[in-house]
Amino acid sequence: MILGRKGSLARTQPSSSTFAASGREPASSLQLLVITSVLHPPHPPRPHLARFLPSHISTQSPFLRSRISRSSDVATMGSDPQYAKWPLLPLSQHVFTLSNAYATRTAQQAAVKALQDAIAEDKMAPFYRYLAHPIDGILNTLVGMVATKTSNTSISLPWDEALYAKLKEDNDKELEQFQKEEDEAVEQAGDTEVIAAKGKRAEFWARVGDKDKAIAAYEDVYEKTGILGTKIDLVLAIIRMGLFYGDKPLVKKHVERAKTLVESGGDWDRRNRLKAYEGLHLITVRSYNLAAPLLLDSLSTFTSYELCTYSSLVVYSVLAGSVSLKRVDFKSKVVDAPEIKAIMGDGEDKLLALSGALSAGPGADDTTGDQAPQAATSKAVNLTTLGSSTEQPEAEMAIDFSPLALLVSSLYNGNYKTFFKSLADVEEQFLNQDRYLHEHKNWFIREMRLRAYQQLLQSYRVVGLESMANDFGVTVDFLDRDLARFIAAGRIPCTIDRVSGKGVIETNRPDDKNKQYQDVVRQGDQLITKLQKYGQAVRLRGSERA
Repeated sequence: MILGRKGSLARTQPSSSTFAASGREPASSLQLLVITSVLHPPHPPRPHLARFLPSHISTQSPFLRSRISRSSDVATMGSDPQYAKWPLLPLSQHVFTLSNAYATRTAQQAAVKALQDAIAEDKMAPFYRYLAHPIDGILNTLVGMVATKTSNTSISLPWDEALYAKLKEDNDKELEQFQKEEDEAVEQAGDTEVIAAKGKRAEFWARVGDKDKAIAAYEDVYEKTGILGTKIDLVLAIIRMGLFYGDKPLVKKHVERAKTLVESGGDWDRRNRLKAYEGLHLITVRSYNLAAPLLLDSLSTFTSYELCTYSSLVVYSVLAGSVSLKRVDFKSKVVDAPEIKAIMGDGEDKLLALSGALSAGPGADDTTGDQAPQAATSKAVNLTTLGSSTEQPEAEMAIDFSPLALLVSSLYNGNYKTFFKSLADVEEQFLNQDRYLHEHKNWFIREMRLRAYQQLLQSYRVVGLESMANDFGVTVDFLDRDLARFIAAGRIPCTIDRVSGKGVIETNRPDDKNKQYQDVVRQGDQLITKLQKYGQAVRLRGSERA
């Protein structure tokens, strides 16, 4: 390889004489291939799966080698993300756990300790008042980030007036120091130093948990900076403040704002980070059909550790895909997705996905598939440290994905009795415990039952009610009532005949042409009604014009 014009590396293979003169052995074809892929990565980076790698998986596998080579170039695709540390979103989950009636006492005790430690360490006086004040604290008024069902436990975050006074005093001292730095920057330095000083103030308010002042400070920095990447980072920070406090209108507004900025010239890394932000927001507003493609696309390029953990992203992606994707897409993007199989699959699936035997999707590196692996010492590699410049959690709590994996496999394979059992386990382990999923858990469970009913009924013209109840492991009365609600709402095209005593479900499959005709008639009636109202409003009749 030789140095080309403007310091670029020309892709020219050195001759043997070049190495002979330098006293070095010529590189093997595999070494040259890896070097070339690092300097000119063919696809965006796909970091992850570190915590799920067995110790005997070698870095020489095609799966790992392709990701390592592609992840080294992330930092060069734009400036490093800024303002990505605060607020700490896990704290909002701890607040939810503290007020969640479905949380265990052990989990609530851990949540209280985590909140107390964070408040003391980061001097979060405004956040402490927001949570625990005896008059307007949300843990007393049950609004905001807390669960809607009152907890039966006696665990709470106590209010300490002396502690609050000390924290507030420390905050005032920090603010005085920030003001001093800002004044010095205005008098003696340039705009860059002034913006940096204002940025410290904004991050301070985000750290201590004052939502309004943090957003105002971020907006102040936004107005004074001209760098597009920094503007996007500031908007993402505001989105996180909205997610932290459960302010959905604020999040929606700034997601659209961030999309406009990214489309005007945002770099690849921020574009992919925004996918995860938007997908998570859509989960909170129950738009699972829109969230699924964004979250599933984010799996292979996830670097937004300030937003959530990779394990949480997998859970959100699988749940959104399971409830919204069509069967063909569900198979390719969830059931057979290598990123999901590497985490939720059985032992053989994990090995196949991690070793590259399973396709790694459109971003996979196919050029190294036929290369013989070099002898090397097997070791686990932390892929989550590749391609991310933001701070990442040192340890992530282990998650049992088996109920989720069983839900996916049983739904796709038509094991409906197992599906209903796994759906109950998913509700208990994930839907009841997560602040983003808890609010819509009843809707999710209802839609998943509907999906299973539709999947079975579309394969038959006539089904016995008792036979279907046995397939799902429920009573005939429960199935009758459940199906009746969906039939009345027009969600399932069938009828139930119980005159004979046993009960028969007969499906009605309207052909497409009749459906199109009915749609045209309905839309025509709506148009005529609108025209009549318009005519009355503007008095188009000749007698009235005269």
